[in-house]
Amino acid sequence: MSTEINGLDTLLMENRKFAPSDECKNQANFNDPGIYERAAKDPEAYWAEQAQHLTWFQPFDQILDWNPPHAKWFLGGKLNAAYNAVDRHRAGSRKNKAAIVWEGEPGDSKVLTYDMLGREVDKAAHVLQSLGVKKGDRVTIYLPMIPELPISLLACAKIGAIHSVVFAGFSAKALRERIIDADSKLLITADAGWRRGGVIPLKTSADDAVADTPIEKILVVERIGQLANAQMMPGRDVYWHELMGQAPHTPFPAEEMDAEDILYMLYTSGTTGKPKGIVHTTGGYLVGANTSMRSVFDIKDEDVYFCTADIGWVTGHTYIVYGPLSAGTTVVMYEGAPDWPNRDRFWEIIEKYGVTILYTAPTSIRTFMKWGPEHIEKHNLDTLRLLGTVGEPINPEAWMWYNEHVGKGRCPIVDTWWQTETGCAMISPLPGITVAKPGSATRPVPGIAAAVFDEQGNPVSPGNGGYLVITKPWPSMLRTIWGDDERFRKTYFGKFPGVYLSGDGARIDEDSDFWVLGRFDDVINVSGHRIGTMEVESALVDHKGVAEAAVIGRTHEVKGQAITAFVTVKEGVQMNTDLATELKQHVVEKIGAIARPEEVIFTAELPKTRSAKIMRRLLRDIAEGRVLGDTTTLADPKVVESLKDLYKHAE
Repeated sequence: MSTEINGLDTLLMENRKFAPSDECKNQANFNDPGIYERAAKDPEAYWAEQAQHLTWFQPFDQILDWNPPHAKWFLGGKLNAAYNAVDRHRAGSRKNKAAIVWEGEPGDSKVLTYDMLGREVDKAAHVLQSLGVKKGDRVTIYLPMIPELPISLLACAKIGAIHSVVFAGFSAKALRERIIDADSKLLITADAGWRRGGVIPLKTSADDAVADTPIEKILVVERIGQLANAQMMPGRDVYWHELMGQAPHTPFPAEEMDAEDILYMLYTSGTTGKPKGIVHTTGGYLVGANTSMRSVFDIKDEDVYFCTADIGWVTGHTYIVYGPLSAGTTVVMYEGAPDWPNRDRFWEIIEKYGVTILYTAPTSIRTFMKWGPEHIEKHNLDTLRLLGTVGEPINPEAWMWYNEHVGKGRCPIVDTWWQTETGCAMISPLPGITVAKPGSATRPVPGIAAAVFDEQGNPVSPGNGGYLVITKPWPSMLRTIWGDDERFRKTYFGKFPGVYLSGDGARIDEDSDFWVLGRFDDVINVSGHRIGTMEVESALVDHKGVAEAAVIGRTHEVKGQAITAFVTVKEGVQMNTDLATELKQHVVEKIGAIARPEEVIFTAELPKTRSAKIMRRLLRDIAEGRVLGDTTTLADPKVVESLKDLYKHAE
């Protein structure tokens, strides 16, 4: 994978550096630059040291058993994820500390202290046991962002059951195939959920999904009530609140789990064909999640932490549930959309609860850019001390806007690269050590060995790009694909034996910092020149009138592929042919003539998942005139139809 076209602006951005302030260095949990070298010299010792921040029922007697591509971490050790996330805090000074501060979309709210959360988890574990769930069973969870969602995860963990969360935006078909693949016996869902003031009929989708599956019982949380119009099947369907009301109020003993016992499986999104059930185990995953809360997010006991992801994705698993709670953090959890009922909802929540750490997606930031800073300026965000980004590479312009308008130039930004498969952040600045560069994830966190390989498996020289790989095992790595170990071997370790292939491209600059370029298939081959979509998108967003852009390659009979740009503009900017011509020339000036878009399509919205990832696959389908793939994960499926009409009109 080549990155020969980088442009002068990228080089200038590499020279734009933001060093940690003295105050940030002095108070940071990780502030000794020597940690990188020590961890690289003996990674096993480093991870064994970090593992001591968890509570083990039985200490491990071997740190790592590496038989590529299979790793076993902390052998002989026994622990429980729910105990580490809740019970150990209940027994100490955090007993009455807020664990989850929940904000519902309609404006209802709830605070659960660690003790209150623990009591709810215990009752839920009793309920699961009464429904026949035992250690090793799979439980599928299909819930909106309500407190019962993390409670369900933690109850499964406490009993030793394996949870499989399916994002509540998925269709009945997607839910069904995940239930069948996991061979789940219990489904936990809700009557419905709220989204932008509308009712999402989850129970109806669940009913459609479970016919001729292993599901024996459906446990239904009543979120909406009569408006949901949910139907209950006697003998199969039971209400959460009724069983919770009947459950014993006695503590539920935490199952002693081997470090390599499975904690959960999570199906990767955006793929075609059979979904991949990524398997994560208890000990290694929890060590990775807990460590990154302390290193990357520099978590303090007084912090109020707000991750805007959905627990249906891995970001929510690691950075709403297991990471923050195992570190004893107060977590803000929000049910709804960032623009409901108004475009300042996130900022209202931050001000209301005194949030100190915000973790959100680059696509969300670009949406905020489009809406304008006036929505932020209505609120006092002085409590913020650290900002994070996740989900895809952040373009430098969005980084700078985030820094200026949200962080007010005083909050370090941690641009984190990681995946469902990696379990936790792998490449990221450490706020007390790293000199940040807008658009760069900087360097691997301590204990992680990342590299960029060429086609032959050799490390590339600075300035060049290639395959982003992880060369040594790490605790939170996936263990396999559920029921398909051969696919696991081939997909992740087939190209470079013993080396994890991420599927992303990256390049390394002269400072050895990593610049993630996106997926391999997000590369356009124009007349033999390979151009990263991220580079063209970044050039477009650099224009003063552009809020967001998504670039794809479509078939071209002469060039092989031509560049099509879908562009949303900032409020008040006129969308016309003059602007399209101006944008094409802007890309030429920033990158070069070879990167000039063949066409610019203006659109009010881009197709995004509810986790704010742009669905470029759907844009390619539209541009090529193909039958559209699965659109059930979209935040607003109507966007696709309007784009199809726009594209036809443009032709």
